[in-house]
Order: sequence, then structure tokens, then C-alpha cells
Amino acid sequence: MKTEVGQPGLVIPEKDNERVRFEGLTDEDLAQCVHCGLCLNACPTYRETGLEMESPRGRIYLVKAAKEERIPINETFLQHIFLCLDCRACETACPSGVQYGKIIEAARGEAIKAQPGGRLPRFLRWLVFKQIFPFPGRLRLFANLLRFYQNSGVQGLVRKSGLLKLFGGFGQAETLLPKLSSEFFAAPEAEVVPARGETKRRVGFVTGCIMPYFFGETNRATVSVLTRNGCEVVIPKSQRCCGALGVHAGARETAQELARRNIAAFEPYGLDVIISNAAGCGTALKEYEVLLENDPEYAERAVAFSEKVKDISEFLVDIEVDTSFGAMDKRVTYQDACHLAHGQRVRSQPRELLQSIPGLEFVEMKNSDHCCGSAGVYNIVQADMAQRVVAPKVQNIENTEADYVVVGNPGCMLQMDNALAASGVSTRSIHTMELLEQAYQAAESNGHADSDA
Repeated sequence: MKTEVGQPGLVIPEKDNERVRFEGLTDEDLAQCVHCGLCLNACPTYRETGLEMESPRGRIYLVKAAKEERIPINETFLQHIFLCLDCRACETACPSGVQYGKIIEAARGEAIKAQPGGRLPRFLRWLVFKQIFPFPGRLRLFANLLRFYQNSGVQGLVRKSGLLKLFGGFGQAETLLPKLSSEFFAAPEAEVVPARGETKRRVGFVTGCIMPYFFGETNRATVSVLTRNGCEVVIPKSQRCCGALGVHAGARETAQELARRNIAAFEPYGLDVIISNAAGCGTALKEYEVLLENDPEYAERAVAFSEKVKDISEFLVDIEVDTSFGAMDKRVTYQDACHLAHGQRVRSQPRELLQSIPGLEFVEMKNSDHCCGSAGVYNIVQADMAQRVVAPKVQNIENTEADYVVVGNPGCMLQMDNALAASGVSTRSIHTMELLEQAYQAAESNGHADSDA
């Protein structure tokens, strides 16, 4: 055993003979880190533990040592790599431009290939990322079964019985399940929703894999806001999950196949822009060029695809959104979803949209860009750390006395709503597009009232 120079407390095992390969990760990517430490206090897990190995700098040392075959890819390596939330806050703090997301995602891919850990985790990864998420039909079947479970009264009986405590992480996951949308979101038969009035742009819409079932209202609001702003919205039925959850979990091959399918699904339509309303999905879509950079057939196509992707708030501000909103007597604050603020560098645009709504009182919360602990399925697989990370967020939201915390990512909405409810805070989350659609409808209602008078 030895200690890495300049890294107190970071213990590196001696070299292992196993050959390690990290797809898409070069020595230059790792050498960009100058070990300045400015990332440390930006990192949620370092703030909670104070441990170097749970910081971006520490994890980069681990990855470098593994890539140079000085340590094995084992369960300990996996634990440190997967305790990271992949929130990218370190990228915002880094003066050297280290692409930490690329590093940690490549490391997770290598960790999964090495298959450390027990059979159950491997089985679950196979089930979720290879047998469910890539297939819309199976997702729909799962959603319908879950709807029956929620609406039949079985869920209430299970929760009251205490059975969930026997299932550990599965039981925790069940308690985080939101109520399914009253109406699932589905693409129209024609795959095209016409603009209201003059058609100014032709845009594609990425519906997401989970959004249609748990956040159907958000998707409908997004399409409505786009059509109100002169957009013809194309929703290809052949699109698939964006692959973000797979990338975060190390299932890179599955994510790559999903990326190829999505590129092929959207290419034929001659789109001006491809829109995402989920921060995690948008970041993954913008990084298809990285995911497929070594694919001879799709590398250039991935670059062309990624260049067209925009978050919905980013797009609306770029085109000078129609601000014919009705007044809303609400107090709101805004939560920067990590992959929107740090992954896509979209910060001011959602705030501009909110501040354009008359009557809406906007209040900034403290540390609005600190992670809430959702991070895909992190709040399920790393439940303890997720709860530690979200606790100060709940307090900061409560201090604003807001009616709503506005968010641009579904995972954040679920995580914060559960944490707020558990703490007895009345504030609830709402997606930016749902609030905008309510403001448009308020203007229409006021118009009808004025005409009736």
C-alpha cells in the first residue's frame, strides 16, 4: 500500500496485473486537473464527509490510478465512484475546465464491466437498463401495472402493513413513487402538433421515458407553450429513452444504442431545434457527440444532433418568448437543477421567464444551485447520502416562504416534494413550463371575463 503524493489520507493499493481500459477517456482528460482544490467545497459528498476520496479531486486520482493499472477495479473503487452524484458542480468551480462528467461516467462504465459486487446488483442493472428502459412497450406495461397498484388500494394496504421495511432499498424506492399522471402523454398519430397561428419554427420534442407517465401534465404544458410561440412540434414515435440513466449507472453500451435510435428517429424531419424539458435528459442529448465519438457511422451524426438540442427555457429566451401572460398572485423561488446549471450552463433563462409573468413574486433561495440529492436513481441507491444532501435544501426553500419552488427537472421535483412533505413544509414543486402555461391560461380567462362584462 502507498499514499499518493499530495493527497493526505488517499491510500492507493499496489498495482494490479489486470488490464484496464476506459472508453473515450484520455490521459489528457485526467491531466487537466491541477489539484487546486477549488472543487472541494462545490462537491456535495465532500461537504458532507470531509473525505478526500469523496471529492472530485480524490476520485480523479482513483481513476488515474486505475487507468494506469496501479489499483484494481473492485468493490471499493465502485463505492467511491458511485457515491458521486455526478452533479457537475465541480465543473462550474473548476478554473482548468476539467470535464469531470466525462471522467466519472467513463469510470462507471469501466466499473460495471468489471462486475464487482453481488449478483443482486448485477441482476437489477440488467433488468432496469437492458430489459425495461430501452423498450417503450415494457415501460408502458410497467406504468399500467403501477397505476393499478396505486388506484386499487393495494398501495395503501402495503404501506400500512409495514411490509416495505422488509425490502430495504426496494421499500425506500416505493415510498418515493409519485402519483402517476391522470392521463399519460402520447404522441399524436400524425407525430406533428401544428403551431397556433403562423408557423415560425419546426422543432422536435424529446418526451423522455418516465415523463409521459409520471409527468404527463408537464409534457402537455411544454407542447402547448411551444405551439403558442409559433412552433410546429414534431414528436417521433420511434424515439427512445435518452440514455441518461444508463450513462450515470455505467451502462454505456445500452446508452449508446439508445442514442443511435434517437438520432435516427429525429434526423428525417429537418428540424430547427430539438427540445428537452428535463435537465438530465438535455445534458445527455447534448453529449451524444461524446458518447458516440468512436462510432464510425454515428460520430458525425451525433455532433449534428447535439448541436440542435436546447433546453426549453433556453430556447424560449432565444426566440423572445410571447409574454402575453395573465397575472399570477403567487410567490415562487427557483431551484437550479444540477444538469441545467452545471451541465448545460443554463441559469438566467428560467429566471427571465419567471420574472416576465405579471404579479408573480420571485425570491432567490440560498444556494439554489446546490444539489438536491435526486441525481437519477441516486436517492434510491444512495438513500442515506441523498437525505443528507437534501436537508439544507428544504430549509432554504422554507426560508423563502414561497408557494412554489420552480424546477426544470422531474427528478428534482420528486426528491424535493418528498423531502418537503416529510418536513411539514407546504411549498411544492412545479415545472417551469407548467407555470408558464398557467400564466397563458390566466390571460385567456381574464380575456373571457372582460368580454363577458
